[in-house]
Amino acid sequence: MRKFRKMFFLMLLAVSNVILSQTRAKVIGIKDGDTVLVLDKDNNQVTLRLAEVDCPEKGQAFDKNAKQFTSDLVYGKQIKYYKTSSDRYGRIIAKVYFNNGKYLSEEIIKNGFGWWYYQYSSNKDLGELESEARSLKLGLWSGNETVSPWEWRKAKREASKKKRELKLSEDKIKTAI
Repeated sequence: MRKFRKMFFLMLLAVSNVILSQTRAKVIGIKDGDTVLVLDKDNNQVTLRLAEVDCPEKGQAFDKNAKQFTSDLVYGKQIKYYKTSSDRYGRIIAKVYFNNGKYLSEEIIKNGFGWWYYQYSSNKDLGELESEARSLKLGLWSGNETVSPWEWRKAKREASKKKRELKLSEDKIKTAI
């Protein structure tokens, strides 16, 4: 009986943590395909980075399409979100739900406007949805050459680093002359 009570208490605690961590908010802005601005119940503006999905970066192919898709789904609507963590920019990483339980990250991946962010997700169903979108050539998968946002960001960092190194070399040559 004691084990049962302990197990029941732990289950109750887990369920209450999920319910308490749920936050209602209104989407008041779309920063990009995987980042939204919301107004919480206390009228605070909060930036949410969507969990488990990575959309094209600004300047990358399909960036505007992904942003528009997200906007069409949730802009101006009431949503529920569950904080999973925070990122280095101070944004809340969250699972966002709208229209009576639709999972926003899933909808983005299913329709071909984002990648399953497998480095930060164990939800293999999202990987299957990405594979389906690829095979159906939906959204960003309609083109032949897609570059994941994490590869694109890495290439930009490397190019920026090379540019800085070149500038330092030029500056050294100028001061030596």
